[in-house]
Amino acid sequence: MGLEATLVPRIVEAMDKKPRIPVIWLHGLECTCCSESFIRSSHPVAQDVVLNMISLDYDDTLQAAAGFQVEEIRKRIMKEYAGEYLLAVEGNAPTRDGGVYCTVGGDTFLNILVETAEKAKAVVAWGSCASNGCVQAARPNPTGAKPVKDLIPHRAVINVPGCPPIAEVMTGVLTYILTFGTLPELDRQGRPKMFYGQRIHDKCYRRPFFDAGQFVEAWDDEGARKGWCLYKMGCRGPSTYNSCSTFKWNNGVSFPIGSGHGCIGCSEENFWDNGPFYQRLSNVVVPGIESTPDQIGKTLTVLAGAGVAAHFGSYMVRRGINAAKKEKPVPSAPEKEGGDQ
Repeated sequence: MGLEATLVPRIVEAMDKKPRIPVIWLHGLECTCCSESFIRSSHPVAQDVVLNMISLDYDDTLQAAAGFQVEEIRKRIMKEYAGEYLLAVEGNAPTRDGGVYCTVGGDTFLNILVETAEKAKAVVAWGSCASNGCVQAARPNPTGAKPVKDLIPHRAVINVPGCPPIAEVMTGVLTYILTFGTLPELDRQGRPKMFYGQRIHDKCYRRPFFDAGQFVEAWDDEGARKGWCLYKMGCRGPSTYNSCSTFKWNNGVSFPIGSGHGCIGCSEENFWDNGPFYQRLSNVVVPGIESTPDQIGKTLTVLAGAGVAAHFGSYMVRRGINAAKKEKPVPSAPEKEGGDQ
């Protein structure tokens, strides 16, 4: 979580002694990949999160209850723990035609979301569907799907984007809220800076190849077999903020770029419309990006030579000015009338 080591005892104490946070976990338009990612967390394991950190009182994907019984549970939590429960939202809500394209228990998901968010302590939008709309909100967006932040603009929303988000990022956000009782610091898109403060490109192990101008030009070419940079194949790493290259997936085993596939930028807004995925981004300008290492070396040599020439020219100008000052005669004082006295 980007915290100092001295805070570890505080986190341990919170997990051991603090009351569990009541959680209502809603599901709208989504594929449940966020839940699938969450249950695979390894630091901490999802079992510890559910049994020691949160009280998962409502989750229509995992709960045993069904029908009117479970809706009564949601309303009871909202009443008994007003201002204390955490609302976790997976998926977004359609808004066209009154939101009829997603209903739960006879009510629209749009109504359920707005109602449940009203008295929540905090709202967490899991995944890109809830955070930025994802594929449901992509053009032409026939159902009018909108992310959570657009549906409850009067509430602060923690966006945890990704398709799905990294498991340890999800559990890390919950750990932070439990430990400190407040929201983590967010960026301008509402994402926790501790997990979305750097671009994937900044920590990517293929970055040296990018800097050297060595790129995969076609799938399974020599560059691909050597692990060169995937920028020309459409990798969005230079414009995507996430922790994939740091945390990786499946207990730190790998991540898409490590498996030979470029980043598709799923933690950024409108990423579905920022395609096609396998074409190089046109809005990322990097000097010399089409150059070979030899060309880059020649360019640097020319630039260095130009710098030396400029410095030498400046030196000669200064030298000429100083010489002119030395050669210029100093005017003598005018004589006074009447001669010397």
